[in-house]
Amino acid sequence: MGAEEITNEPWWRGPLKYVIAIFLLFLVVMWIFPSWAVKLDPEPRGIPLFDDVVHEGIKAEERQKEISMDEYPSFVDSNDQDVKMVADLIATESCDGNKICHAKAIYYFVRDNFDYVSDPSRFEYVKGAKESLLSRGGDCDDAAILASSLLQAVGIETRFVFIPGHVYIQAYLPEAMKRYKAEESDYVSLDATCKKCKFGELPYLDFSDSKAIFG
Repeated sequence: MGAEEITNEPWWRGPLKYVIAIFLLFLVVMWIFPSWAVKLDPEPRGIPLFDDVVHEGIKAEERQKEISMDEYPSFVDSNDQDVKMVADLIATESCDGNKICHAKAIYYFVRDNFDYVSDPSRFEYVKGAKESLLSRGGDCDDAAILASSLLQAVGIETRFVFIPGHVYIQAYLPEAMKRYKAEESDYVSLDATCKKCKFGELPYLDFSDSKAIFG
């Protein structure tokens, strides 16, 4: 009886083909996932400074400075030409047309560039957006009104949230990732006076007695 003829299978028919297939699948996933993640949760490429977006010709209007909670939306200047221009410059310099990126850029712009300055004793001095752009500082109501005005100027709805002694805003962003959203809603909380807070984060405060006012 003659010796059996030994034949070697081509490599593409052996176990090696499964290893190569898995490796190619891994490369495809790695190529697709970062692109998908960037579109879903984009980050601004850079946050401009006040001098980059605020021109010298802005003039603030005189208003009644002591207001009730229900009057805060009337201080939102989203349709003002100067406010719109500042909001557009922040968005275009930081992003490529993504609403989530625009919201992050505006929030970080106010958070990083707007200095906290207390009101006079026994008087709640509330500034409009243009006055805050000129002064570059103020307290929580001023930061909230400025951020709300800029966000609404690029088409993002906002509302004011009041708790005892403090106010911040929430932006209506159904497109945002769930981890950013507040209490199973489509709103993202933004407190621009919290220098350490990231997008969607809040400082440790007592939120048990809060009231939302739509702006």
